[in-house]
Amino acid sequence: MAIWNRRARLAVSLVVALAGLAGCSGLRRHSPEECLARAMYFESNRSSRDGMIAVGSVVMNRVESGQYPRSICGVVGQRGQFAPGIMTKRMDDRSLPMVREAARSVMRGERHPLIGRAMFFHTAGHRFGYDNMHYVLVTGGNAFYERRKRELVTQPAPPAPLEGITRR
Repeated sequence: MAIWNRRARLAVSLVVALAGLAGCSGLRRHSPEECLARAMYFESNRSSRDGMIAVGSVVMNRVESGQYPRSICGVVGQRGQFAPGIMTKRMDDRSLPMVREAARSVMRGERHPLIGRAMFFHTAGHRFGYDNMHYVLVTGGNAFYERRKRELVTQPAPPAPLEGITRR
């Protein structure tokens, strides 16, 4: 009986570890398009296609950077990087067709023209004491930025959220 219990625990541990490596929470696997749509859905508040494309662009920048997991689901499912429950919460909104279309478009190569190499964003209007945040865009309720050496930051924190305001 003890051998069976040890084997069962090992099997459960293996399944949990594989799910974690796949960038998924729990046992359900999502397609790359579904993972990207989830990031765009939960992080942009579905407020605008512009905001969703910006979030998708950040995800793709991270995938391509070599500093983060090399898959969309790996980036989106990375602990502490995106909204809590991003891989498990239900998406049950009338905006799903728009979100899925935007995700397909990003997967086909569309990028927000002002995101550049930015790999970070936070809720617009929040202020942080860091001096290495070079803001490039405010859209979809988020402020997008690149991390730079302090002396290379030329764009200070954006004003309180103003939808569609762009910064360079």
